[in-house]
Amino acid sequence: MGVDWSRRGYHAQRWAARGALLAAALAVAAPLVYGGLRGLLLLMLGAVGLGLSAAAVWWTLTLRGPLRWGAALIAVCVPAALLALFAVTLFWALLVSLALWVLAVWSGRYALRGTGGHTPVRERRLPPPRKPVLIMNPRSGGGKVGRFRLREKAERLGARVVLLEPGQQHDVTELARRAVADGADLLGAAGGDGTQALVAAVAAEHDVPFLVISAGTRNHFALDLGLDRGNPAACLDALTDGVELRVDLGFAGEQPFVNNASFGAYAAIVQSPAYRDDKIGTSLEMLPDLLTGQQGPRLVARAGDTTLTAPQAVLVSNNPYRTGDPFGLGRRERLDSGTLGVLGVRVEGAISAAALLLNPDPAGLTVLTAPEVVVEADRDEIEAGVDGEAMVLAAPVHCRIAPGALRVRVPRKRPGVIPGPPRLDWRRLRKLAATVGRTAAPSHLHRPRHRPRRPEDHRETTPPAGP
Repeated sequence: MGVDWSRRGYHAQRWAARGALLAAALAVAAPLVYGGLRGLLLLMLGAVGLGLSAAAVWWTLTLRGPLRWGAALIAVCVPAALLALFAVTLFWALLVSLALWVLAVWSGRYALRGTGGHTPVRERRLPPPRKPVLIMNPRSGGGKVGRFRLREKAERLGARVVLLEPGQQHDVTELARRAVADGADLLGAAGGDGTQALVAAVAAEHDVPFLVISAGTRNHFALDLGLDRGNPAACLDALTDGVELRVDLGFAGEQPFVNNASFGAYAAIVQSPAYRDDKIGTSLEMLPDLLTGQQGPRLVARAGDTTLTAPQAVLVSNNPYRTGDPFGLGRRERLDSGTLGVLGVRVEGAISAAALLLNPDPAGLTVLTAPEVVVEADRDEIEAGVDGEAMVLAAPVHCRIAPGALRVRVPRKRPGVIPGPPRLDWRRLRKLAATVGRTAAPSHLHRPRHRPRRPEDHRETTPPAGP
């Protein structure tokens, strides 16, 4: 007799949901039972302390002089004092509570597995390019082009390499267009995400494949494509043994981006000439005026039916970033959803800053998706950071996404994208845990093994006799 693994798996998920809810309840109850009224007062004190710490961080960023240093002291000392107090008073209860929370998270994610996980991009096998051209920036990533001998390996594989000479100004877009005009049937870039975006836009414009070589400092685009960022030379294997993916490309006005375009405080700070030499000092000097609205443009962002008024920061990304997993922040589940991710932050004061930390759905944080975003300002130009590059764009800035515009060639053998865990949705867990009996299984598991005969199945199937 066969085993119905689908039904058994679903029942295991249902019981995992119940275990997650029970473990979460016990995690909250453990300090209360162990400490009694004192435990309840300590939990309330902890919530107040977290709110005070968040407010102190806001004061640290928006004040100057002695008041700033006093606020910074509060932001550091209050959490440290709370940890010491909890450790002395509820040490064993906290250990038990932490273990129960770990169990609750693991069980909850097991219960919700297969519900909105990673969707891989479809691959296509195509013959190797005959005339690939690769543009390489030897300064990116601390000199990865030379350290990994990327030029030598690319030329051995039949590619023509255009090297950006240090100390000279280069029009990367023009170099890529000239390569296509000379017959290139593949364009590639070894450098940071800003360089990648410029070459990718030309490749998309002429519908030729694009090769990403992870020779930059961070290379977020390469990470979300599943490439090996630790060994950029492995990306060149795509020239001989590669597959093609269709992914989206973002635009802020006419400026392409493979990762994101940011507006607001950060974008204004990176415009400063002093930022490159003193990032922390420059940020602390400029943030008080930027966060309180005394300096910088007053932004309005419109995405679909949502309007963000006077946000301090707006981030528009080529496909949305993960938000439900703290270990997966900055990662994208997919690059072919055809939508922009939008993240807006508006903090009006210390209380609003505390709400960002304590409220699970704070009013000052906006997370949504849209095919188009318009960023307006009270001036003719807006500072922007496009894939990490400081720019000034004409206002308003129309951000859009070009679905499937980019043909990316990647190695057939590559690390791949690590699927993110499902978002821990307690409401869905409660619904899953509450189901009983046959109603717990998905509808497809209730279908009979054999289709019942319909009335028309009993009709005569032989042709009628002739007259």
